[in-house]
Amino acid sequence: MGRMMDQPLLISSIIRFAARHYGGSEIVSRRVEGDMHRYTVRECEARARRVANVLRAQGIALGERVGTLAWNGYRHLELYYGVSGAGAVLHTINPRLHPEQIAYIVNHADDQLLFFDLTFLPLVAAIAPLCPTVKAFVLMSDRAHMPSDGSMPNLLCYEDLLAAAAEDYEWPELDERAAASLCYTSGTTGNPKGALYSHRSTVLHAYASAMPNALNVAGRDVVLPVVPMFHVNAWGLPYSVLLSGAKLVLPGAALDGKSLYDLFEAEGVTFSAGVPTVWLGLVNYALQNRLTFSTFRRTVIGGAACPPALMDTLIDHFGIEVIHAWGMTEMSPLGTTCGLLARHRDLPVAGQRAVLRKQGHAIFGVDMKIVDDAGNELPWDGLTFGHLLVKGPWIISRYFRDEGGDVLQDGWFPTGDVATIDADGYMQITDRSKDVIKSGGEWIGSIDLENIAMAHPAVLQAACIGVRHPKWDERPVLVVVRRPEAEVTREELLRFFDGKVAKFWMPDDVLFVESLPTGATGKIQKNRLREQFRDYRLPGACQK
Repeated sequence: MGRMMDQPLLISSIIRFAARHYGGSEIVSRRVEGDMHRYTVRECEARARRVANVLRAQGIALGERVGTLAWNGYRHLELYYGVSGAGAVLHTINPRLHPEQIAYIVNHADDQLLFFDLTFLPLVAAIAPLCPTVKAFVLMSDRAHMPSDGSMPNLLCYEDLLAAAAEDYEWPELDERAAASLCYTSGTTGNPKGALYSHRSTVLHAYASAMPNALNVAGRDVVLPVVPMFHVNAWGLPYSVLLSGAKLVLPGAALDGKSLYDLFEAEGVTFSAGVPTVWLGLVNYALQNRLTFSTFRRTVIGGAACPPALMDTLIDHFGIEVIHAWGMTEMSPLGTTCGLLARHRDLPVAGQRAVLRKQGHAIFGVDMKIVDDAGNELPWDGLTFGHLLVKGPWIISRYFRDEGGDVLQDGWFPTGDVATIDADGYMQITDRSKDVIKSGGEWIGSIDLENIAMAHPAVLQAACIGVRHPKWDERPVLVVVRRPEAEVTREELLRFFDGKVAKFWMPDDVLFVESLPTGATGKIQKNRLREQFRDYRLPGACQK
């Protein structure tokens, strides 16, 4: 046996370390109230200890769930550490879900307290009668912003609670495998299911995601996570940024292009993270106003495949490094990131971009493989499509309350994605299993077709779905949103695919719409598109 100290991996150890060794690092928040808030990591840790004392005063026991409905802000960050550090379970709730779904998961989680931002007061007032387990609702504001009509029972003021709580608190030494936080899936089909993370899995994920081959977070950075703190713990950045000593900038509710650009410039942001729709808004604002970025040099894009045209614009026009990433709620979430290896430096630009468009290498701690329908492992040749399976110490083994039973396949978690893996270990998502198009027994990658469509200058957004065909079973059809004041016809867009894909991959039709349906996490909901065009008949196809 080794002769090492045995110290548990706890979330409280991150903020305790950060306060001791990077105590002067700044945390800047745009508040819901409209102003900017600034303080240090040391001050954040002191207030997180007050949060822990508030929970004790409210009778919250070890392992009990505490819900949040909040934007990216300093009070939410205090809950990240105060709740989990005290031994309770932080349950971050996506406010973009339907109110009935929110009430369902509050009850399913058995939340004892619910903390929320002022933005969500009407939402909380509406669901409160449906949530009998919640003992009290805490509005994350000062006394001046509390409602005066008394319409909500059991409503408490966050700042009043913290002011009355002692700062003196000793973080308990918990079992590192104890539950620390709870995130629910977006519930596009059926009710959302909970992923219950442990202290150990969260700390390991924070370590791994900060590494150079992952997100490469360092003390010299100024990090602005656009990805919400209510969505898979903001991809772990509230943990990895603090353990790295970087400055943290939290944007609040204002995520439009102008608001983000102004905040990037004012705070000297060097690194950010978010889904493609966010970057489309920011890039379009900057291009339309002929703006450049003074300090912004690196971004990680995940949640959906980054359109190649967007990647090219970020790199070539703005000089921003793009890190393509992939993961899932069930994976805490980070699984892969994409960057170039030393031998790729001599490749032409087109060859380098072909690498960067993949979702990339597994980060240390994650293993992956692709299998066929019978579960047989498939080769890593970059060509063979298969169902993607993963395993690792921050990947769930079961959902909260055993929803769905044993979800593993021989110890591997089935992601629901279809992917290829090349000989160098670079993984590329080609589809979701439920979205894959099978035509004449062959798989057609809808993401590839979407990326080509979005490279056309007149296309703002594109989604590819399969529609019924009497001979081929399914054929691909594009659903497209044009750019404002841009024109492109069906025939022009179909010609744009000439020479870019195999002939049998060519879309059979283009349907133009005003907008595409998106879910609570900003992803395009192809299930709704398939339902919308369920009775669509392809031109010239004699339907059964």
